[in-house]
Amino acid sequence: MRKVIGIGETVLDIIFRNEQPISAIPGGSTFNAIISLGRSGVETGFISETGNDRIGRNIIRFLNDNGCQTKCVNVYPESKSPLSLAFLDENNDAEYIFYKDHPHDRLDFTYPDIQQDDIVLFGSYYALNEVIRPQVKGFLDYAHEHGAILYYDVNFRVSHQHEVMKITPNLLENFELANIVRGSAEDFQVLFKKSDPHAIYRSQIDFYTKKFIYTQGAKTTHLFADNGFHKEYAVAPMETVSTIGAGDNFNAGLLYGLIKQRIMHDDLQRGLSEAQWDAVISTAQQFSAEACSSLNNYVSTAFGQERRQELEEALAQEAAPSTES
Repeated sequence: MRKVIGIGETVLDIIFRNEQPISAIPGGSTFNAIISLGRSGVETGFISETGNDRIGRNIIRFLNDNGCQTKCVNVYPESKSPLSLAFLDENNDAEYIFYKDHPHDRLDFTYPDIQQDDIVLFGSYYALNEVIRPQVKGFLDYAHEHGAILYYDVNFRVSHQHEVMKITPNLLENFELANIVRGSAEDFQVLFKKSDPHAIYRSQIDFYTKKFIYTQGAKTTHLFADNGFHKEYAVAPMETVSTIGAGDNFNAGLLYGLIKQRIMHDDLQRGLSEAQWDAVISTAQQFSAEACSSLNNYVSTAFGQERRQELEEALAQEAAPSTES
């Protein structure tokens, strides 16, 4: 089966409502997506590092329990695991405070096996951080050379706004490497002070990659693709419990959709049909909505089990011999 390899940070998410902690769970943008994919029957691996502490051990155990390969998660002897404090407002949207021992940022790993049509998920400040950029860029080049699909989630937080000029070269390199770029309205407001998705696509994305997904929470999602294709997708109204994992699980659902729909690297290069885009965007929205229905950052195990069965059936149909004469 095709694999999804994520590269990103791990944190302990402590969630607050009315200034009181109500939950503490493993998190991280790419991490959240990888957990949801693992629960949904996709073979997954994760490249990261964590602290040599109780939190770090729990994070590695959690990855393993959800079917994720952790041989590329390094534990450094004198480091502490990072924390993320998420304060939910009346709309269940989060404002974040991050606590991380940045002087100890490192990344040392052996490249995992990457085959043609595997998928690599990367993004957030982790994919821009100057300290670990050589290792991240080296791995992305390696995956690109081996025919993997590279999916980039911009996910740039306002806490790093003061570094925009410094990280711009890395950002543009990521755009150029990616087969698909997804970003939120907040990301591009912070990065470029722009909010019109058409203008953002024309001025910032189109030169580097043709496939761009612009999300804006409960508002319309915009898709831009090859040959001037553009389509808007309404977001179904729902009661949210927490939106912390909304974007991360949109990513997970879209990657799940690529695998279920048997969309390969060459298919993306040629350009997808409207029906194919409709299918993968629909799955992305399903995963996102599911994650917003609880305080967890990922889809539930029950939802994942249903997706696992659907995926197994879809792949079994692909493998079944034809009955046509």
